[in-house]
Amino acid sequence: MTASRALKLYDPKPPWLKVRAPGGENYTRLKQTLRELDLYTVCEEARCPNVAECWASGTATVMLLGHTCTRGCRFCAVTTGNPRGAVDPREPEHVARAISQLKLRYVVLTMVDRDDLLDGGASHMARAVLALREHSPGLLVETLVGDFGGRKRDINTMVDSAPDVFAHNIEVTRRLTPTIRDQRCDYDLSLGVLSHAKARMPERFVKSSIMVGVGETDDEVLETMRDLRDAGVDILTLGQYLRPTPKHAPVERYVPPEQFDEYARAGREMGFAFIASGPLVRSSYHAAEGFVEARLRPQAASASAGSLGKTAVFALPEAEHAALIRPESLVRR
Repeated sequence: MTASRALKLYDPKPPWLKVRAPGGENYTRLKQTLRELDLYTVCEEARCPNVAECWASGTATVMLLGHTCTRGCRFCAVTTGNPRGAVDPREPEHVARAISQLKLRYVVLTMVDRDDLLDGGASHMARAVLALREHSPGLLVETLVGDFGGRKRDINTMVDSAPDVFAHNIEVTRRLTPTIRDQRCDYDLSLGVLSHAKARMPERFVKSSIMVGVGETDDEVLETMRDLRDAGVDILTLGQYLRPTPKHAPVERYVPPEQFDEYARAGREMGFAFIASGPLVRSSYHAAEGFVEARLRPQAASASAGSLGKTAVFALPEAEHAALIRPESLVRR
């Protein structure tokens, strides 16, 4: 089912998409601490409707590698441009030290696409994961990354840094990929990234996300879900697309909560380990993160991140650690 016309940016939203402005003691405390540490989260910059809820539960999403993306997807408000190889080599250590002061239980490290770097930023992200392990050994870490052009070497670099969850978003259905995502993105390439990550780390979780409301049919959503499950994806989130500005792709329909319930029911039948499906669900959502914590740290799922479950500690041999930090130039000329 699709709408007969694209919805206008300022058309009234249905009641299930209306949320209160973020606030509360925990929200205010964390926001102040983030500013003091010069740390900015996607939760704020994307104006996520769940920011207060997630922060109160001890989760946050931090973006690395700058604020300029080399790709220009029609749903994303991040600035598009050419960073020309600009990378702050101190960022992984700074982010790790800053996060260690936030007393989080779960952190998502995400990134802009960096096609200007030879490895797409994989070694930089891997260094951040390793630094977090050093400074916050009880923290659960998810990495939400780009496709790295499908290069297995770079996917391996990211996977071998041992995040608890490897995430890459397929975003939309196959038919809509060429018109909604950047032309360098590819539906089958994204499936390949997820499949390769799962094959390399079968004992860990692989995660992806789908936006709805951009012109897909419900049958196409179910087809995408099946493709993701066949690729080995364990955790799936589905949420309503909301148009950030008039320059971005229009909203074609507002999917009702009942349909999201149907997606969840179908996903459970397909065999996903966990599925979060709802109008306000985003790719980084504390319900999915709570599931990961319960699986990896069941004896501490309701406690602070001080005590550590056996399956949550990952150490690399020193030779492998060094291999993740390549000294040669990584700038694409």
